Amino acid sequence: MGGYIHSALTLNLFVFQEGHPSALDSFGNMMEGAKKKKVAIFLDYDGTLSPIVENPEQAFMSDEMRAAVKQVALRFPTAIISGRGRDKVKNFVQLSELYYAGSHGMDIMGPADACDGVTGNDVVLFQPAAEFLPMMNEVFGLLLERTQAIQGASVENNTFCITIHFRRVEEKSWHLLAEKVQDVLKDYPKLRLTQGRKVLEVRPCVEWDKGKAVEYLLRLLGLEDSDSLPIYVGDDTTDEDAFNVFKNRKIGCGVLVTRGPKATSASYSLRDPPEVMKFLHALVNWSSSPSTTTTTSTTQ
Repeated sequence: MGGYIHSALTLNLFVFQEGHPSALDSFGNMMEGAKKKKVAIFLDYDGTLSPIVENPEQAFMSDEMRAAVKQVALRFPTAIISGRGRDKVKNFVQLSELYYAGSHGMDIMGPADACDGVTGNDVVLFQPAAEFLPMMNEVFGLLLERTQAIQGASVENNTFCITIHFRRVEEKSWHLLAEKVQDVLKDYPKLRLTQGRKVLEVRPCVEWDKGKAVEYLLRLLGLEDSDSLPIYVGDDTTDEDAFNVFKNRKIGCGVLVTRGPKATSASYSLRDPPEVMKFLHALVNWSSSPSTTTTTSTTQ
């Protein structure tokens, strides 16, 4: 039986890789159509630029990864789109050359020198759920209070998204945790509850997600036409909203970071953050190739 299961898993992985080849192995094919096009890079943070860790406060990216992201950002418009709060993910990344879209794209900030007539280090570009901020802070306090007795649970205020982590909670307590969260939210019909990788997330009921954030940034950068090649790299189910934008509009390349087969709208795959870093290095080398003609980042 064990051998049969192993063979089935191997077959599933093979089928997945056939439909979603490695972005490293297929890099030449991916970028063949990018010559003379405007390339833009969109990156998730947790599980993409940093490893998934038990303590979300310790999801640090390596200095090598930071250097790779910076080199990419010096060549192409580059954005981090994360479920984390915008300030928090910016503190993790510590690069001024980037656009940051926190709270699953509901809090977008760009480098000031990319925005006409603006001085300073950065500028808030767009907050489609700004009116919900007092409510989110109120609910954050209630969730802290109601879940504090559940060992291992932690509640993170990501500005326009509240994340309840249960990676360190015993499985027998998962149902109780979900009940306590739902009990709080029954008094807040304008908020919705979703689930990610060992997290529950509370968000405003607005028509906005990572895909909408990508579309907004593409418009801002003037990269909506067929002369552009946006690339999005992410590992989470929330990144599927961005992959679906590319698929439905027949633009760009979605790259899913995963060690196993998953249903996805991405076209390519990478296994883990170390492979993501190799992919970023490949982008830098490609941009320096004599045969490559692209527009460079507006944040230089």
